[in-house]
Amino acid sequence: MTGEKKSALQTIEDKRELITGIADKIWEFAELSLQEFKSAETYCEALEKEGFEVERGTCNIETAFAASYGKGRPYIGILAEYDALSGLSQEAGLTERREIHAGGNGHGCGHNILGAGAFAAALGIKAYLEQNDISGTVILYGCPGEEGGAAKAFMARDGLWKKLDAALTWHPEDVNEVATGSSNSCIQTQYKFTGIASHAAGAPEMGRSALDAVELMNIGVQFLREHMSDKARIHYAITDAGGCSPNVVQPKASVLYMVRSNHVAEAVELQKRVDKIAEGAALMTETTYEKKFIDGLADTVSNFALERVLYKNFKELGVPQYTDEENAFADALAETYDHSAVPGVAAENDEEAKEQVEKMQKEYGHAMNAFLTPLYQKDAFKAGSTDVGDVSWLTPTAQIHVAAWPNGCPGHSWQNVSCDRTEIGHKAAIHAGKVLAATAIDLFEDTSLLDEARAEFEKRTKDGFVCPIPADAVPVIPD
Repeated sequence: MTGEKKSALQTIEDKRELITGIADKIWEFAELSLQEFKSAETYCEALEKEGFEVERGTCNIETAFAASYGKGRPYIGILAEYDALSGLSQEAGLTERREIHAGGNGHGCGHNILGAGAFAAALGIKAYLEQNDISGTVILYGCPGEEGGAAKAFMARDGLWKKLDAALTWHPEDVNEVATGSSNSCIQTQYKFTGIASHAAGAPEMGRSALDAVELMNIGVQFLREHMSDKARIHYAITDAGGCSPNVVQPKASVLYMVRSNHVAEAVELQKRVDKIAEGAALMTETTYEKKFIDGLADTVSNFALERVLYKNFKELGVPQYTDEENAFADALAETYDHSAVPGVAAENDEEAKEQVEKMQKEYGHAMNAFLTPLYQKDAFKAGSTDVGDVSWLTPTAQIHVAAWPNGCPGHSWQNVSCDRTEIGHKAAIHAGKVLAATAIDLFEDTSLLDEARAEFEKRTKDGFVCPIPADAVPVIPD
């Protein structure tokens, strides 16, 4: 490792208290998607103090921001998230379920440390650019609403990511690895039906049931499931059943639909078929309906060239190390769920890699996965969705996972929330920041790496980006 890189990474270590302090503040705020006002402002104020030029309200999204430092190309983007989840309030550092606020919010996906790790990376990259006076710009993007709002996708619709030479990010997980593979695209739409209220016994002929329309729509979609691709998925939730009086013909009802597919172009076409079913349900019941677009996001495009640079730096920097006390806590927390999984994309897709990971798990002997899994660079697929996918359609994009939770810890769980404000979570954020910063420095120093990444990107995206978001849509949350 060069002296210049060591110096930049030391800056992250020197600012550890600032970074982890912000992580803990965001954990306390626990603000939901598109409502992260205190969280976003905390970052903006800290970035301004650190010498970044900060733009608030990026792409007309109130809780988004872009903080830049440097001059000229290459432009390297670092992606931060900071939204929480509802119903996951949890005291930190406990191995039992105990809410702080009944029914309150919590960072069950670890976005308080995700944002802090991205912030750490930006600080390290800034230090490198400042100390070496070279051409290059780092931009830390504050991306709200990943859990429901898909800010990155709206930014993609507006073309924001096209100017970048590369984008890097990370996510807390139960494993240390370079992530790869595609994910599901996803479109969320709310259908609000309006009918006519009437006495269900005395004058049923006068009523037009919005709830009937919702139920008929669900039946129509049920039959559609036979006639879509194997990797496509459609989910729904009735968000308003019209009331609790069965002797009233329900005059209003609404349902929220989520359409998923491995390819965003297919999801867009499948969404059109769901829209036709909603129209048919309204015709059958003589009701009307309003369609409210919530969000849409694309599948993820891998970039093996960038992943190799990430892996080189991850391997050189190693993984977070834990004290006996931290291991004991993780071991106890793991006893609250089934922790028998063999983690990582490599183990999921390659039998030899799985054997290697199992061996490393056994050798370490604790619930934390304190090792780096093998680099996997073949086709892989995750059924979940992320708006990082939209970024990856417009610029070469890659990400890592850093262990912040014990092995097999359920996603979106109180166990995650408990870990996120411990030294285990802090170590993940600091380490992620170092790996991302070191990788960005390599890209600044050897732009042929960016040329290789760009060539791969152009090949993978040759069919073009199909944006799932209508031109007139704005980020919203469901009613």
